[in-house]
Amino acid sequence: MGPDPSWMFDFSGTVLPIFVVVMVGIIALSAGRGLFGWFRNNRLPVLTVPARIVAKRSEIRQKPPDDGNIARTTMIYYLTFEFEDGDRVEFNVNGSEYGVSAERDRGRLTFQGTRYHGFKREPHYSFMEER
Repeated sequence: MGPDPSWMFDFSGTVLPIFVVVMVGIIALSAGRGLFGWFRNNRLPVLTVPARIVAKRSEIRQKPPDDGNIARTTMIYYLTFEFEDGDRVEFNVNGSEYGVSAERDRGRLTFQGTRYHGFKREPHYSFMEER
């Protein structure tokens, strides 16, 4: 008779430590990505460039009820900007910024890497013709 294979299915000796290592790895990778993005943005210059808003979108995120049986719903808002050369970039913005923005608004976009700093509308700004 061969060796006893039951050691492979020992929950506290094999499965639980593997689960813990995988979860810690996932958390560490997520935190590392966030820190890497933060440091990368800090090294980049703050740019202010002509742009126009070409799209708006929102996303609803729901969290399940907590101990108090209250579900949490969060709205996340995005604006997509187009530069003079046709390149586009999307930024997460707050609700008030989203509310006062409209597609085809033109102005000057200020950002730093993936970090949105603001958009100043210029009603008679004409770097781009309507497409």
